[in-house]
Amino acid sequence: MADWIMWLVAAGVLVALELFSGTFYLLMVAIGALAGALMAFLRVDLPGQMLAAAIVGIVATVLLRRSRYGKTAGADAQRDPNINLDIGQTVQVTHWVDGAARVMYRGALWDVELAPGAEARGGMFTIREVRGSTLIVAG
Repeated sequence: MADWIMWLVAAGVLVALELFSGTFYLLMVAIGALAGALMAFLRVDLPGQMLAAAIVGIVATVLLRRSRYGKTAGADAQRDPNINLDIGQTVQVTHWVDGAARVMYRGALWDVELAPGAEARGGMFTIREVRGSTLIVAG
């Protein structure tokens, strides 16, 4: 089997694995394998093929990392309702003592603090943030 065909098979396998990873990094390595296939097709020796594949793969990975697709958005898990399902739920607070209270929520007692600007009164409050075992609520 010709070298360039082996490089193409490797690129195809990497692209197939990429479909399961959810990132683009294996795709960048596959692009490097395509560069190796091109070098093999041009009858460059094996070390030259491997060097071209490595350089193109590394450059593609670095460019991906610097692009918006390679950066992960840093979500604050304490305030993100997509991460913490308690955000947006309601709790019943009967009375406050110096801006703090204790409530029964999901079968356990939780410390509750008021969010900045929230008024301390009895009633239903919405959970805005969870800090450890403390619920930060607002009216």
